Amino acid sequence: MKPTIAITLGDFNGIGPEIALKAAAQPSVRKMCIPLLVGPKNVFEHVSDKLKIRVKIEKAVFPWSERKSVPVVDVGDGLWADIRYGETSRAAGKSAGIAIEKAVELCITGKAAAMVTAPVSKEAIQLAGYSFPGQTEMIALLSRSNKVVMMLVSKEMRIGLVTIHTSLRSVPGGLTKEKIVEKATLINASLAANFKVASPSIAVLGLNPHAGENGLLGSEENDIIRPAIQELKSSGINVSGPFSADAFFGTGAYKSYGAILAMYHDQGLIPVKMSSFGTTVNFSAGLNIIRTSPGHGTAFDIAGKGKADISSMLEAIKYAVSFSKRP
Repeated sequence: MKPTIAITLGDFNGIGPEIALKAAAQPSVRKMCIPLLVGPKNVFEHVSDKLKIRVKIEKAVFPWSERKSVPVVDVGDGLWADIRYGETSRAAGKSAGIAIEKAVELCITGKAAAMVTAPVSKEAIQLAGYSFPGQTEMIALLSRSNKVVMMLVSKEMRIGLVTIHTSLRSVPGGLTKEKIVEKATLINASLAANFKVASPSIAVLGLNPHAGENGLLGSEENDIIRPAIQELKSSGINVSGPFSADAFFGTGAYKSYGAILAMYHDQGLIPVKMSSFGTTVNFSAGLNIIRTSPGHGTAFDIAGKGKADISSMLEAIKYAVSFSKRP
């Protein structure tokens, strides 16, 4: 039986509804799953008409079944009239938030095997009254998941992050031995359970230039990162580091590891997006449910123009289907 994958609309002022609808209409997607769009039905209809996406859209009725039309779980329909492509708005943030809440509910209740989230504007989410810095944190709370690690996945590499959506200034204070151990442990489990890596191995990056140069350029490596690595090794996890990020990626050393643990957002996202921007996928490892998303943002600059590339969304759906089929 094909798994049902709940796909949220994202920010309707961006490319979210476009890539969600285009992907759900793809024969390759419909062959592997039942794509279930989540969001205002009239937003998807508006996008279909405006961008001439030739697909029939129908309101979804549980139990879901395969059909030629694209089913939509119609939530938040009172907000869609505020569509202003390329702009940040409270209505778009509220609509995106409602869709996320519904998709999580569908996964928790077993009505969907996994969820794929289209990109949202963090500013719009905040304007709508949500206090989360990003979708990962929001979904973790809604799904009652105590631990989660944000991973960026491509054919080239898998990178997990210790700190996520926080300012660079606050990164050092957000690093603890316990947090590094927690994130690496989650990644190790995910490599085995989700990616079916027989012998997981993890490379841990340093925080400072040259991984601190033995304390000359910063103390975090000696005080926090190395003790965390030692604890991980003692628990039986195959982990190495800390590595200086520039040389680690520049020499191709990353190819020798099943995954990489970066200390902060851009340290991890820059190399993975440079190597495979159009097909990078965001995977939330450790959640009580399965959640993936495209590895890019709302692309306000091309919203409503029909130019959005769905490659990353297609990859996110493929991973969601793959993970949902594995015990």
